[in-house]
Amino acid sequence: MISIKTILVLFVVLAATYSIVTPIFEASDELWHYPMVQWLSNGHPLPVQDASNVGPWKQEASQPPLYYWLMGAATAWIDTSDMAEVRVENPHVDNGVITLDGNRNLVVHDPAREAFPWRGTVLAVHVVRLLSVLMGAATVWLTYKIALELFPDREYLALGAAAINAFTPMFVFISGAVNNDNLTMTLCSLALLLMVKRVRESSESASRQLGNFGLSVGRWLPLGIVLGVGALTKTSALALLPIAALAISVVAWRKESWAEFFAGAAATAIPVLLIAGWWYLRNLHLYGDPTGINAFIEVLGRRAAPADLAQLWGERWGFMLSYWGLFGGVNVPLDEWVYHVLNALAIIGVAGVVIYFVTITWRWFREDPIVSWRDFAYEFRDFVQGRAPILLVGLFGVIVVALLTQWASVTWSSQGRLVFSAISTWSIFLALGIATVATSRLARPSLAAISIFMFSVSSFAPFTTIAPAYARSAPLAARPETAEALDVTFGDRLKLIGAQTRAPTAQPGGQAEIILYWQAVQPIDKDYSTFVHLIDQNEIVVAQRDMYPGQGAWPTSQLRVGDIIASRYVLNIPSTAYAPDTLTWEVGVYEFAGGRRLPTAAG
Repeated sequence: MISIKTILVLFVVLAATYSIVTPIFEASDELWHYPMVQWLSNGHPLPVQDASNVGPWKQEASQPPLYYWLMGAATAWIDTSDMAEVRVENPHVDNGVITLDGNRNLVVHDPAREAFPWRGTVLAVHVVRLLSVLMGAATVWLTYKIALELFPDREYLALGAAAINAFTPMFVFISGAVNNDNLTMTLCSLALLLMVKRVRESSESASRQLGNFGLSVGRWLPLGIVLGVGALTKTSALALLPIAALAISVVAWRKESWAEFFAGAAATAIPVLLIAGWWYLRNLHLYGDPTGINAFIEVLGRRAAPADLAQLWGERWGFMLSYWGLFGGVNVPLDEWVYHVLNALAIIGVAGVVIYFVTITWRWFREDPIVSWRDFAYEFRDFVQGRAPILLVGLFGVIVVALLTQWASVTWSSQGRLVFSAISTWSIFLALGIATVATSRLARPSLAAISIFMFSVSSFAPFTTIAPAYARSAPLAARPETAEALDVTFGDRLKLIGAQTRAPTAQPGGQAEIILYWQAVQPIDKDYSTFVHLIDQNEIVVAQRDMYPGQGAWPTSQLRVGDIIASRYVLNIPSTAYAPDTLTWEVGVYEFAGGRRLPTAAG
């Protein structure tokens, strides 16, 4: 295995590449995270959520503010008064939907404005992204340190865990984005490291003297500060609190010291209350809920009916896609075979973890035969205490999954990246599981091979997946000869000069595809929307597709006179559509605000 320094260098290069290649505001929720950064950087007070009057930050104003304050302070020197011109939302984007015809861009991009050298809002976004990359690097290093604490004689396992963490494509992508998850992951990993170290260092024969109280407070205080900072970064960090309580209890139990317990409780609870308590009191005052989750959901939206476990299980494919790598607005996937390989590794890893715990339990059972139930209770207590560090790390992951399950049952949030607060847990356990299945002889080469594979996937993705998803098609010099010639002008601005269908028939539940060729006939000062309908003989719309020209990448205000843009439209035919039937293509241009259609004139 390579060294941790090499892993960190490779990660920083990868994440910085993602941060540069991904167009601004095209990373998960960055479109709403950055306005919070900009708002606070300009000295404004924290927004108050109002579902009837939502700001550009949408639900993110319900998040604890520390990440936004820090990033705002780091970019306060940049003039971001051009944010409204840079951050123009695409009203037709297929957010969270993987489509055949693109239209993935969350915002309308101006290549000239976003080109290097960066300036204004574009510069500020890239500065925050690069700072987030450093947070990601810290998380990778902390994963390594946690694994080394758990398995001090197996550094290859710690390196494997760090590499899995560093080269998970979605982790690299998020680390190169404006997202409070980056600080959350770092703080959660740091808190786990502090707890694991404290539990490992605790002595079985510690003194119960009251004089140790001050020393114990000093040992637990760093954890309390990290927990408080985490609670002021994201509510998901609150999952650390029961783990901290267990860690304190284990140490106090080992020392047989109530003083240790109360010292740990005070040293962790008081910093949390001092650092983050005001935020939760503010939420309670404003929204009647200390977490502010109710206001968050009112803005985000909820499912029509809560999902049960069976429905959530049915969403597992999308969950795993967004854990391994589903870029953009959760609508830019990797090649499908990559997910199958990574999911297979995850299954092997889970099996390996089960084998690991069964093996150590069976070994303990054989080495310490049960004489009486009393002896069993003491022996089992010692067995659990001896493995408390890894159990605490694993339990944190269990709590994170349980909280996401509850959250996803209410909102459409079955996304794997939402368990990244426990990314250290998942990376360590995956490495452990793989190493267990591979056995000691093949553990090192197996982890090395997996690390190389994940690094390769992450290295190619910016250039083979992300960049092509947002690439503009070049204007055509003329209509292709294979296209049907048309001459229809919309509002004396935009002309439809050709059309080309892929197939004359389509089945219910299938797709119908058409390519239209648009040409600007005079300068256009607005971004007009185009639509394609399939209508039946009663003029009922059976299927439709709306987007800006060029798969959403060519807003009409950026077209030059004479530019010809090819636009591909794939319409999904409802499975309930009547058949056989004769459908007719209907094409139009309209203003999205108000819906006014431009008049047509045939040439």
